[in-house]
Amino acid sequence: MINEIKGQLVAGKGKYAIVVSRFNEFITSKLLGGAVDCLQRHGASDDQITVVWVPGAIEITVAAKRLASSGNYSAVICLGAVIRGQTSHYDYVCQQISRGVGQVNYDTSVPAIFGILTCDTIEQAVERAGTKHGNAGASAAMSAIEMVNVLEQI
Repeated sequence: MINEIKGQLVAGKGKYAIVVSRFNEFITSKLLGGAVDCLQRHGASDDQITVVWVPGAIEITVAAKRLASSGNYSAVICLGAVIRGQTSHYDYVCQQISRGVGQVNYDTSVPAIFGILTCDTIEQAVERAGTKHGNAGASAAMSAIEMVNVLEQI
């Protein structure tokens, strides 16, 4: 018989760190609310959740790496909102945050979950922060719970 490993959506005893960008806080606060609500609905208590606010999206990765490397967390959820503007700054920020969160995954044995919105318009960000397209923060938290569960089984 084939051995199949699947993640359960139960927070268990894992500890979850959430790194959230203060820039575009009108969006990121909604992502944070969705992530915390999801973790709690799946059994995490307040003492299993740590929230770390950083100035902007670029700063998410350094905090995420420090948290993941500490040995205190089962997963790190990275939340931010990068919205395209008039300059190429958007492209550089998106490249760096994508690469940085990925690097945390490579450098540590702790899953770093990419919950960063990269949108062309404010309207798109609002839609992904709890309206038409659900809440990307909740989706990121769900991924964190599942990855923690999968890694515990491996």
